[in-house]
Amino acid sequence: MAEPSFSLGGKTIWIAGHNGMVGDALMRRLKGEACTLLTVDRKALDLTRQAEVEAFVGEAQPDAIIVAAARVGGILANSRDPVGFLSDNLAINLNIARAAHQADIDRVLFLGSSCIYPKFAAQPISEEALLTGPLEPTNQWYALAKIAALKLAEAYRQQFGRNFIAAMPTNLYGPHDNFDLEGGHVLPALLRKAHEAGARGAGQFELWGTGTARREFLHVDDCADALVLLLRTYAGAEPVNIGYGEDIALIDLARLICRTVGFDGAIALDPGKPDGTPRKLLDTSRLRRMGWRPKIRLEEGLAETYAWYRAQLARGVAT
Repeated sequence: MAEPSFSLGGKTIWIAGHNGMVGDALMRRLKGEACTLLTVDRKALDLTRQAEVEAFVGEAQPDAIIVAAARVGGILANSRDPVGFLSDNLAINLNIARAAHQADIDRVLFLGSSCIYPKFAAQPISEEALLTGPLEPTNQWYALAKIAALKLAEAYRQQFGRNFIAAMPTNLYGPHDNFDLEGGHVLPALLRKAHEAGARGAGQFELWGTGTARREFLHVDDCADALVLLLRTYAGAEPVNIGYGEDIALIDLARLICRTVGFDGAIALDPGKPDGTPRKLLDTSRLRRMGWRPKIRLEEGLAETYAWYRAQLARGVAT
């Protein structure tokens, strides 16, 4: 296990985006540490407004920042609002980086995404694959903004000596995921489709594409553990992948979801819809050398996530 280079004891940590899936997992994970958690609601602070962010950070003076805030969504959401996905995510990271530097805050952890890598990158994808080929067109706007954030961290390190670091999580899932069929990612969307198909007695639900695309899925609590480890111990200029280490074809994921939900109908493929990147599996050897391993198996994580989703429905909470 790597030795701490940034002790959390007595520190104030601002989790930007604390109400999102990753932010909520970080809140749960860090509550057991001897640090103070700083949060601010999006209604009180618009992260796309530079002056607001600079004023907040200058007054709050956190010791470290984890940038878990982002505008996220699946293929459909990206295709419908490319300007929003590019401009909002650029603004969030630019504003937080500048505000941190101006307030002399030396520790910022930026979150990228596995979608930043080339569409046809060699598998498993190492951190060195960044910018070696064209992106997947269906999510390139989000990917470009995240690449800019990673390069911004590198630029602040090079020009000003800032200890800004970057992590690239794979596809995440878990409690507080977005189950919206138009704005959500594939795993929560399929969970919802299977649940609703079963509830209305339908004989099938739809899966976009051919079902052959392969994806890697990591429970958000495992991701939070990795992020805290990096915040404590990592001080390198290179980004660090965070992944489960195994991938699954989307048709097999859909079948696993059917078993989780108890749906015994058919899965209707729609080959006319895009598959996206053929395969995305991250090389996590850099992180594993630091002593990290995922703990939550996909079957176990799916069951927990489905239970959380059903609990929200029972409470009448929109998801």
